Amino acid sequence: MSDFLDELRWRGLIAQTTDEQALGAALDAGPLTVYAGFDPTAASLHAGHLVPMLTLRRFQQAGHRPIVLAGGATGLIGDPSGRSSERVLNTPERVRELVEALRPQLAKFVDFEQGALLANNLDWTANISALDFLRDVGKHFPVTQMMARESVSARINSGGLSYTEFSYQLLQANDYLQLYRDQGCRLQIGGNDQWGNITAGLDYIRRVTANEGGPAHALTLPLLTNASGEKFGKSTGGGSVWLDPALTSPYAWYQFWFNTDDRDVVARLKTFTFLDRKEIEELAAAVEERPAARLAQRRLAEEMTTLVHGSSETSAVTAASGALFGRGELQGLPAETLRAALAEAGLHQVGGELPSAAALFQASGLASSLSDARRTVREGGAYVNNAKVTDADAPPAREDLLHGRWLVLRKGKRTIAGVEVS
Repeated sequence: MSDFLDELRWRGLIAQTTDEQALGAALDAGPLTVYAGFDPTAASLHAGHLVPMLTLRRFQQAGHRPIVLAGGATGLIGDPSGRSSERVLNTPERVRELVEALRPQLAKFVDFEQGALLANNLDWTANISALDFLRDVGKHFPVTQMMARESVSARINSGGLSYTEFSYQLLQANDYLQLYRDQGCRLQIGGNDQWGNITAGLDYIRRVTANEGGPAHALTLPLLTNASGEKFGKSTGGGSVWLDPALTSPYAWYQFWFNTDDRDVVARLKTFTFLDRKEIEELAAAVEERPAARLAQRRLAEEMTTLVHGSSETSAVTAASGALFGRGELQGLPAETLRAALAEAGLHQVGGELPSAAALFQASGLASSLSDARRTVREGGAYVNNAKVTDADAPPAREDLLHGRWLVLRKGKRTIAGVEVS
């Protein structure tokens, strides 16, 4: 078996392949061109998209050539894979906007100066007429075989599938053929829900070219869930965790990874980071021996924040995380980082005159009542901006407002909330 495939398997990045021995031989024979497609369904990629993106990066680091395919054409149709209902179709103008929004994110994880390619399937699809597509592409796809593919049969059994989405696998198959012919691409990767679409492309290449340029291959990546069986990539609030900092702040991004369950963190280190086996095994031992220290989670969060947002943002969010819990200076934190951190903790709005410390603790949810807040103060467990509160009935001073707007409330060592003063 190829050493590179062995590495992917150790990292949990192989779900299915068409012929692992043949793929391993192709990888060992020399640089292989490999692609993954990303449809523009939102203005940002989310955490789940990093699995194929970072796998492309691993291929490039191993000496192979990645192609990142933006789905300007397939995004107009919508992939039925993994969905129980039809997508709401975006307009062509909106799809173009989304492709442009995704370009800088797609370009972030592979090195285009070292041979990687960013392509758009609209370039070879837009000028094909419907009649030409049916004659030249559609005739190579037996309907019975298309119906049997899991992404299609599941939708038919759950209530139906339009001809529009039924045709998606033809478009994706044609993408593989175009890249096979024009770019010498011999491998497509994607999530395991893409197996039917990818193998449809392999069948099409065999029928049309008889593998005249060498055999093509497929490799799918596992669809990630957490230890509780929930789909990976959702925040505690239920929404997707986005790469765009305007949609998910770097602080929230850091906290998403830092909050990884002990049962999942080693697998996440393997799948998402580029740490070597020795370091990951050391972190795995730390999870077993000192779970409360959360060393593995902290390293995962730092690696992922640096990867997506850069080292300066990592420094800012780690400083904010420490400062909120009394391990650093709050006054020096950038305003945006502080606000994002407090938004994650829970931000209570206050207008007019500042109420008493006890009233703030009650209003923010850190105390169940004024008497509970006063008791916390008496016991020495109430803090405003990391300074111990000694008078429960005195309001904080206006000059204590961070950036003229915010207060950080803390109860004990670990429970915090924010106050924003208008």
